[in-house]
Amino acid sequence: MQRILVVEDEIKVANAVKKGLEENGFEVDVAYDGRMGKSLGASNNYDLVILDLNLPHANGYEVCEVIRRRNNRIPIIMLTALGGMEDKMQAFELGADDYLVKPFDFRELLARIRVFLKRAGSESQQNSQYKIVIADLEIDREKKEVTRSGKKIPLTAKEYQLLEFLALHKGKVISKLVIAEKVWDIDFDTGTNVIEVYMNFLRKKIDKDFDNKLLHTKTGMGYYLAEE
Repeated sequence: MQRILVVEDEIKVANAVKKGLEENGFEVDVAYDGRMGKSLGASNNYDLVILDLNLPHANGYEVCEVIRRRNNRIPIIMLTALGGMEDKMQAFELGADDYLVKPFDFRELLARIRVFLKRAGSESQQNSQYKIVIADLEIDREKKEVTRSGKKIPLTAKEYQLLEFLALHKGKVISKLVIAEKVWDIDFDTGTNVIEVYMNFLRKKIDKDFDNKLLHTKTGMGYYLAEE
């Protein structure tokens, strides 16, 4: 089920959009102010965001910026009473994909949502074999490059191989035995700590300067890469 975030302070509008989307098979979260919108947008994975501009505590431009920093691909549709050209231009410059002025017809909103989700699904399918995206971490398998929050992270060849292997098995705990066999192409020697050493290297580069940690240890079982 595809998940949509609606950030709208008009309760009647928000609830009507939520109801209409749920009737069409979507899972919907609603934020009734900008602060809540930023929090949900920064901590959850959504397939699309519907965003008002005039919001208490933080306006839609601020919310859009926060979401874009975390995910530069998610479709964002501005749904607002502000129909001026300057408002539209600022929204697009900050990363909005579409702009629908109130009052609106729900059928038009639904049609636009379906177009963006179909496009995003097609792009995701095309890129899935070339790129791995977990939260704000992106691994370009063609260029052998890694970025997090848009910042390029230099890795050695072996560090990259280890990270890519964990990413390809996102969320799955991988034992040292399997890592040694698949990444180092050797039988695991219980007397060596090479895997722990390389995991520490990766943590310093991938997690150290970021709030949410992606590399995790399951004591006595192995390691895994996931957003928690």
